[in-house]
Amino acid sequence: MSEIPLIVDEQGLHDTVARLRASDWFALDTEFIREDTYWPRLCLVQVANDEHLACIDPLALDTLQPLLDLLYEPGITKVLHAAGQDLEIFHHLGGRVPAPVFDTQVAAPLLGLPEQAGFGRLVEQLLGAHLQKAHARTDWSERPLPEAALAYAADDVRYLVPLYHALRDALDERGRLAWLEPEFEQMARPDRYERPAEDAWRRVKGVERLPESGRAVAQGLARWREDEARARDVPRGRVLRDDALLDVARARPRDEAQLRRLRSLRGNVLERHGNRLLQLVAEARDGPAPALPQGRSAAPALSARDEALVDMLAAVVCLRAADNELNPATVAGRRELARIAAGEPAGEVLSGWRAALVAHELDALVHGRVALAADTSGPTLVPLPATGG
Repeated sequence: MSEIPLIVDEQGLHDTVARLRASDWFALDTEFIREDTYWPRLCLVQVANDEHLACIDPLALDTLQPLLDLLYEPGITKVLHAAGQDLEIFHHLGGRVPAPVFDTQVAAPLLGLPEQAGFGRLVEQLLGAHLQKAHARTDWSERPLPEAALAYAADDVRYLVPLYHALRDALDERGRLAWLEPEFEQMARPDRYERPAEDAWRRVKGVERLPESGRAVAQGLARWREDEARARDVPRGRVLRDDALLDVARARPRDEAQLRRLRSLRGNVLERHGNRLLQLVAEARDGPAPALPQGRSAAPALSARDEALVDMLAAVVCLRAADNELNPATVAGRRELARIAAGEPAGEVLSGWRAALVAHELDALVHGRVALAADTSGPTLVPLPATGG
């Protein structure tokens, strides 16, 4: 096992940043823990380019500012895999989102690879290497870090470098790099990582099944829980678990006796927060229900004929996906096709390259301008004669 540079002092950090600046991109990954905190605790930062690899120890350094300056440098691309949590961490640390970025998990499906593919799976498929998973549950705050754990962490950027080259070259050859630009720009938007407490209810799984009056209560409870968790720097569930929040929102108790009947309120929640919960319920009980977040509302109710139309739309997606060697699920899912079948314009349901690829034909099928046909060569779309006076 070759020795992996572990950066624990200011000079080492400056030297590493200088080496990364020698190229117009570098690979980036992080290790963190957040089981006992609201904010993730950054424990390790791994970086690499074609010439250099290092692990940076944030717990040993007084500041990460030279690295943060590099992350916010607009002329250098930051290459990550499944970048969301990493970008959230650096947005919290520096108040800005690192940009520009290249996310290998987002890029891979444009080559027909699976949606949301794990890093190890892509490395195995494209590079033929098998990554060990033995240290996936390591306590990254432990010091000194075991050599094997450090090597495991370093592999995340060691293999991210050739993976980036493989994906970028293949996408460039197919003329698809531009397809990714809008998606990567979206990833760098600060509002993806700035989560107002009043919107916290949108992330509670199961909130869409509450009645309207219950949603108003859930909004108030989730906003209070978010503020409380941030102030104490504890996980949300340490303040009030999701199942308990939903039960309170569903029952809307008027007094302590009704509140105590909820079996999901365990531990010292009642003693510590019981009065506040009742107050929040009372304040929200007759308030307006917030609209369900996009994508969380129930799927449109479709008739049997509409379901058949969704199947036809799915066939169009499959045709165009096959033409472009893409997984159909990468182009459009059934929920999106149901919205189109229910009357929403395809160009508003889909976006970016997906809309450019197939939206016009989906709208044409819905409005009777084309039809699906089949012959010995397989299914195809055929134009229909215009109707009307």
